[in-house]
Amino acid sequence: MADGLVWEDLDTELLGPGVEIRRKDAGGLALCLIRLQAGLRTDPLFAGLPDDRCQCAHWGYIISGTMRVHGDGARDYAAGEVYFWEPGHNLEAVADAEYLEITRSEDYDELMAHCKRVMTAG
Repeated sequence: MADGLVWEDLDTELLGPGVEIRRKDAGGLALCLIRLQAGLRTDPLFAGLPDDRCQCAHWGYIISGTMRVHGDGARDYAAGEVYFWEPGHNLEAVADAEYLEITRSEDYDELMAHCKRVMTAG
């Protein structure tokens, strides 16, 4: 794959209040550009998952803004940082944020199916 990722060229995976995820899959990986509005927390979206937390491992890069990851404690990731988030986390957008996230496609499919069920029910 020699293509880059451009927001406008990606399919919308998830769209809701304060969140938009665009996605392309390649080589068994979900390549996502994600935008979250300041104040958004994933706790309500991840309710019902084991420990009410995301069970995916994610690798990525914060393009803009600041993300706080809650797990066993909390840590902020600011623009320009590369990250690895282990399974068992929730997220909070401290400031409007945009980031690139890479996750195994199969795992991300399960997470997105859960989030869509929660958003439809709510």
